[in-house]
Amino acid sequence: MPLGLVLCESGGQMRDVYFPTTCIVSLLYVLKDGASAEIAVVGNEGLVGISVFMGGNTTPSRAVVRSGGHGYRLNAQLLQQEFSRGGPVMSLLLRYTQALITQMTQTAVCNRHHSVEQQLCRALLLSLDRLQSNSLTMTQELIANMLGVRREGVTEAAGNLQRAGLIRYSRGHIDVLDRSGLEKAVCECYGVVKLEFDRLLSDIPRTTEPNPSFSRAP
Repeated sequence: MPLGLVLCESGGQMRDVYFPTTCIVSLLYVLKDGASAEIAVVGNEGLVGISVFMGGNTTPSRAVVRSGGHGYRLNAQLLQQEFSRGGPVMSLLLRYTQALITQMTQTAVCNRHHSVEQQLCRALLLSLDRLQSNSLTMTQELIANMLGVRREGVTEAAGNLQRAGLIRYSRGHIDVLDRSGLEKAVCECYGVVKLEFDRLLSDIPRTTEPNPSFSRAP
């Protein structure tokens, strides 16, 4: 699942659902003028395609891979059938959906009330929680689209974090040097989201490597 791969467009019906393992997928709301803002991220804690089992069939968001890697792909009809059984899979999917809604809600609050620098810290920490590396591939344009801000604001925010010794930023590549420092600089929104995910999904082991016995998503 390479960087930039579009898994679904706004209003499109999903024929497959995706379970990221080593990649991160960004859920974006896109306006008529082309502007966009990230409303949530999905990594090895969840899946892309909750509309399949929530009854809506389509979603108003675009799903784009923003950190390349691998994942599993499953036919949407098969997931619907399993969800309809009402067993442990349904319970798990509903718990994940509650956690995802919390992330979406907190993202909206954060984008409205907190600085670009705090929003960038939140985005970096959410990414680190879903990767095994402290290195991220994120261009200024990508970050600006994620946060729904101007590139100048991203430049200033990244520069402040770099001068503080928290990150090293160069040519679309970010190395996190001081995670604890980021956690001190971020707003409370990150903690709210992490606490809810840990509360609802802490008993579920995360897959970090694809199983070669399964077909990989393109």
